[in-house]
Amino acid sequence: MIEVHNLTKRYSSSTAVNALSFTAPDGDVTGFLGPNGSGKSTTMRMIVGLETPDEGEALIDGSTFRSLDQPARAVGALLNPEWIAPHMTGRGHLKMVADYAGVPESRADEALEAFGLAEAAKRQVKNYSLGMRQRLGVASALIADPSNVILDEPVNGLDPQGVAWMRGRIREMAAEGRAVVVSSHLMSEMQLTADRLVVINRGRLAGEGPLEDFLGSNRVEATCSDPARLAEAVGGQVIGDSVVVDDATARDVGEAAQRVGVTVYSLQESRRSLEEVFLESTK
Repeated sequence: MIEVHNLTKRYSSSTAVNALSFTAPDGDVTGFLGPNGSGKSTTMRMIVGLETPDEGEALIDGSTFRSLDQPARAVGALLNPEWIAPHMTGRGHLKMVADYAGVPESRADEALEAFGLAEAAKRQVKNYSLGMRQRLGVASALIADPSNVILDEPVNGLDPQGVAWMRGRIREMAAEGRAVVVSSHLMSEMQLTADRLVVINRGRLAGEGPLEDFLGSNRVEATCSDPARLAEAVGGQVIGDSVVVDDATARDVGEAAQRVGVTVYSLQESRRSLEEVFLESTK
C-alpha cells in the first residue's frame, strides 16, 4: 500500500505540491490524474525518494522509501523511459537493474520474454522505438517482483495493440495483490484500467475515490407521447420534448411508462465520460 500524508514540496516562490494526502490500496489500480504542471511527477518522485518533501511524508507499506531495507522489492517505478542508457542493449540494461535489485540475472531474460522484447534483447536501446523503451522501463520496474508499482504514462508511444497489452499487464499486477499507481493523459484508457482515481490540480487534491463514484450513475433520456406524465412517474425532468432521468436504467423508465400508459418512442441510456469528470474537477 502507498500512503501520502500532507505531502508538500516548494520550489523558491512556487508550491508544486500542497498538503496532498491520498491512499493507493493493495489490489487496486489507482489512476493518478491532473493537468500538466499539477504536481503529479513531483509527487511520484517524492514517493520513491528522488525528491525530499518540505512537509509530510510518503509511505510504502508503512515505511518511507529511504528507510526500506530492500527498496526494489518494495516498489518498482517507471518515471521516465529516457533514463535508460541508449548505448546499452535491452538485456544488458535489465541485467544491470537485476544486479542493483539483488535478484538473479536470469530475471533479465524472463522479463524480456514476458514483455515481448526477447527478439530485441541484443539491440542497443537507442534503436528501440518509444513503445519498446516503455515496455523495457516497465520490465525494469517489475524485475524484483515488487509489492507496489508506480507507472508514469506507461502507454505513451504504444500502438492500439500495445495499449491493450499494457492494460492487461497493469490489471494483472493489481490482481496479484500489488498497489499500482498509474498516471496517464488518456482518459478513455484510464476509464478502462483504473479501480480508483486520485485527481490533483495546482498541487492540491481535487478528488479521490472509486472510479464508479466519479462517473456517477446512469442517465436515461426518453421521448414519449406524454413527457409530463412520464416525468412525474419516474421523478425525471422534462427538457424540450424529452424526459431526462438520473439514477435509472432504460428498463426502469420503460416499465414506468407502461404502468402509466405512456407510449415510448425512444430510450437512450448514457453516462458521463471520465474526460468530462476530469475537466470539471480541474477547472
